[in-house]
Amino acid sequence: MSPALLALLALLLAIALSIATKVNVGLVAIVLAWLVGVYAGGMSADAVLRGFPASLFLTLAGVTLLFAAAESNGTLERVAERLAALARGNAKVLPLVLFVLASVLASVGPGAIAAVALLAPMAMLLGSRTGVSPLLTALMVTTGANSGNLSPLSPTGVVANAKMAAGGIGGHEMKVWLANFLAHVLVAAAMWVILARTGHGARGTGALAAPAPFDRRQRIAGLVILLWVVGVLGFKLNLGLSAFAAVILLIALRAAEERQTIARVPWTIVLMVCGVSVLVAVLEQTGGMDLFTSLLAKLASPASINGVIAFITGAISTWSSTSGVVLPAFLPTVPKLVAQVGGGDPLAVALSINVGSSLVDVSPLSTLGALCVAAAAEGDAGKLFRQLLAFGLSMIFVGAALCQLLAGWFATV
Repeated sequence: MSPALLALLALLLAIALSIATKVNVGLVAIVLAWLVGVYAGGMSADAVLRGFPASLFLTLAGVTLLFAAAESNGTLERVAERLAALARGNAKVLPLVLFVLASVLASVGPGAIAAVALLAPMAMLLGSRTGVSPLLTALMVTTGANSGNLSPLSPTGVVANAKMAAGGIGGHEMKVWLANFLAHVLVAAAMWVILARTGHGARGTGALAAPAPFDRRQRIAGLVILLWVVGVLGFKLNLGLSAFAAVILLIALRAAEERQTIARVPWTIVLMVCGVSVLVAVLEQTGGMDLFTSLLAKLASPASINGVIAFITGAISTWSSTSGVVLPAFLPTVPKLVAQVGGGDPLAVALSINVGSSLVDVSPLSTLGALCVAAAAEGDAGKLFRQLLAFGLSMIFVGAALCQLLAGWFATV
């Protein structure tokens, strides 16, 4: 068996394990990269290690550390309380406010998982108090968070942009974010209209306590994060390295505690992303990437490539990790995939991978949907699980259709 085929089988095994088990596929991917690269591909151990994405690791670690600090001292919670208070008691406005709030929180740096983890308990309670259905509440929170999840400041946006740049299609950070944002806006708007018409906006029966005031540590954290955002967007500071500097400043000013901050970083996701990247690097070195793209190319034509790749990545992402598995595995294939198919816009294909794999993340099989189910009232949890599962599966087809119709156009505007 050739090294290229072994490397491809190793990647497919890693994807299958990410779907069927709870083992961190990053750990498995590193071991598979070592075994295939050294003992089948004739690579040295040092050559395998060079596939570790050090720059990506530092960027992810820096960004997640910064927002772990803001979460640990309660800054993000105070911000969320104030924004959510804008719609308290108004069942028609609340879903829209939840969408915007989740989108903003995810966009400025924490990412979708952190935004939903922060908002879900409060949002599900607000929905119950105002008479908004658990389904509509959960959809607004999850689609809102996902709409901002490919911001150049968020961890998943960092992964997407890094992998696109590695494939020679970098420099489109705003299009990456905007394409994903607009797709989720369309879906959320449709669900808001449909569910509102079916009686999911009756008046509620209660109110929540007034938001707690910001303390000294939270005010400092908010100011430091604001300065960091301005530095990254306005002065082109390195995203990850400047985030480390901001974290050190917070710790020095006693606005965050080092041990608590480090403990809150989603290290499992960071390890998953970097581990799969090591295996993908071995895939490239052994020729397995060419084999992988040739197999994908057989499923599509130049006219259908956007919809097909969105469908494939959406189906896999329903059961697997978008940022940890799908984006690192598929985005590097884009240039060769377009060449194998014989036509297509690489940027449009990359956007289709991003959008197709993201829209399905409302499923309770993903972290976002699961957080909302966990936050629902006990009597609502079972029904909400089934509803979100059906909705998430339907997004495989919706994402494919949207990408087939719009990705090519959007890539050229």
